[in-house]
Amino acid sequence: QVRLVESGGGFVMPGGSLKLSCTAPDYTLKYLAVGWFRQAPGKEREMVSCINSGGPTTLDADSVRGRFTISRDDAKDMVQLQMNNLKAEDTAIYYCATSATFCAFSSGYFRSWGQGTQVTVSA
Repeated sequence: QVRLVESGGGFVMPGGSLKLSCTAPDYTLKYLAVGWFRQAPGKEREMVSCINSGGPTTLDADSVRGRFTISRDDAKDMVQLQMNNLKAEDTAIYYCATSATFCAFSSGYFRSWGQGTQVTVSA
């Protein structure tokens, strides 16, 4: 298990932007696939975006393609999710998770999970 810490969530108006960060204080993310998932109240957890180890191969959900961008900052050993043009339906708790294999839409491939950060999009 890898301890993961998310940051950057908050409250934003529709059309606004937020940038989430995922770090592993006791490990390195460089050799892991890192995914961002989200779960809204009453809904199942869904994969939003994922980046394979070494980058730049990414996997994105249709609902966020063109608005969200996942990237690695190797100098800081973190993975970030830039979220632009946010919509009310993006409101959810966002989790980062790691996979020792590769990116996938299924959460079953991801073994370690962070505690999540709340993103609220509302007027």
